[in-house]
Amino acid sequence: MRFYVTVFLVLSCFFTKAQENYSSLTRKALERMWKAKTEQDYQKALDMYENAFATYPDHIDGTGLYKASVLASELKNNDKAFQYLTPLAAMKTTEDGYPGWIYLAGKYSDGEYKNLLADPRWKDLKQKALQDKENFYHDLKEKENEFYSINPNDLKGIQNPEALYKAIRNFNPYQVKKDRDYSISFKINNSATTSYFIHLPKNYQPEKKYALLFFLHGAVKNNALTDYQFANGNLDGWNRYYTQYADQNNVILVFPKGSKQYNWMAPDNGFFMVPEMLKQIKKAINIDDNKVFISGHSNGATGSFSYLMKKPTPFAGFYGFNTYPKVFTGGTFVENAKNRSFINFSTDEDYYYPPNANDDFTQLMKSISADYKEYRYNGFPHWFPQFDESEPAYKILFDDVIQRKRNPLPKKISWEFDDEKYDAIDWISNIKLDTVNSYQKNKELNFKITKWLEYDTKDSLQTKIVNKNAFDFPRKSAKIKAEFHDNTFQLETSNISSLSINISPEMVNLKKRIKIYVNGKLYFKNKIKYNREFMLKNFENNHDREQVWMNWVEIEI
Repeated sequence: MRFYVTVFLVLSCFFTKAQENYSSLTRKALERMWKAKTEQDYQKALDMYENAFATYPDHIDGTGLYKASVLASELKNNDKAFQYLTPLAAMKTTEDGYPGWIYLAGKYSDGEYKNLLADPRWKDLKQKALQDKENFYHDLKEKENEFYSINPNDLKGIQNPEALYKAIRNFNPYQVKKDRDYSISFKINNSATTSYFIHLPKNYQPEKKYALLFFLHGAVKNNALTDYQFANGNLDGWNRYYTQYADQNNVILVFPKGSKQYNWMAPDNGFFMVPEMLKQIKKAINIDDNKVFISGHSNGATGSFSYLMKKPTPFAGFYGFNTYPKVFTGGTFVENAKNRSFINFSTDEDYYYPPNANDDFTQLMKSISADYKEYRYNGFPHWFPQFDESEPAYKILFDDVIQRKRNPLPKKISWEFDDEKYDAIDWISNIKLDTVNSYQKNKELNFKITKWLEYDTKDSLQTKIVNKNAFDFPRKSAKIKAEFHDNTFQLETSNISSLSINISPEMVNLKKRIKIYVNGKLYFKNKIKYNREFMLKNFENNHDREQVWMNWVEIEI
């Protein structure tokens, strides 16, 4: 509770004085409601809400109406309950981003308003809410269909492989979009659905390629999946500077919604979501494949770091506010960072990850020559993005987004993994762990964390002495170092039984033979031809117009 009360107090600085007072009154009413055990307690909480409404009538919000209506229902004051419930139900969206109908047609409505169910007014209001719900989902689907609408194209009809390669590289079936903001549903599996919210630049032009930035929210354990989202809460509040600088620089913003079970940190069953969402978006919007980025705060920043460690191929760079730089689902193989970049914005009063550990991590990244930067902001807690003083960090972030591009065909690659779900990096794919031969232990890069910050019972930040490793290595890992030059590929591997090398005509001279050496031994020496079926399948899998593989070579070690 301490954290959320503190967050609320910090957020209040963004409103006017009148709003601060209204917020303060309704917050106290809510706290009284939470603690209520008797009818007198509930009545006192309702009185406090009504006092806030009467004192600041211009600031009455959906949350206040909702809580007041629930309290009145609990007190069996039906007239007063409907007095607040009726305007609430009529709201298109509340300040929290919820449609008004959800308060009557949601899964908890009958329980919260159990004392109103026999009242004829409930039936009429509920019927109207159900119709509003039906209309809402109809409009949502129509808008989603419009988002995905593209011009006809027929890549499969192109029979000449070289012509197909050129068509994929120049693929552009995109149309003008009617809106800037879209809530898009996303199927996780047969029983779970979530959504992402996408915000386009003003005057989006489909013939132009745009940079795209994912923002991953924190507090994944306290979030729930939702099949729709609104601009409220995504584009303002904590994220106001993302919106400001994205609009200034014509960057597309995407806000996925995760939960305790399905997210980008732990467990692993939601990690596929962001790359899959990106693939869907690329089918609808003209994205610059070399300018796709991920940022996040707290658990979201840890997620951003995890994509750098486990699945960086579609992305150009990664950012994190108040990051815990660790993979929680397996080994943290920090040398993987050398394939891309990471910028961390840390604070010296962060209970999530301590400044001394950030110092040691920065030194570790420097020692391996990773493209890693840390910016420290002193005097700020974990919830740094709430403060106006965080704005310079966003300028740094977007300056990097503007100048940075992914190299889709890097001449050197270093990759380590302990889970075959993450068996690919750029032009190397289908890497299989060797489970037959004796295991060759790879060098583990790690350090000790000896101090951690935590709040005591008086909300005072204290230093706790700890003794923990920065990273865990629960499984055996496989590692590969690879490079190519002048039609020759040189690979060094450990604990790998097989792999595939994807070939682009921009990597090699197709008129000459390609040679592939693994651990000093020649495994392949031949010319490569275009593979039409492979190109089609690969493009369908990633919709990447910059990493277009015309064929592949499979190597059994």
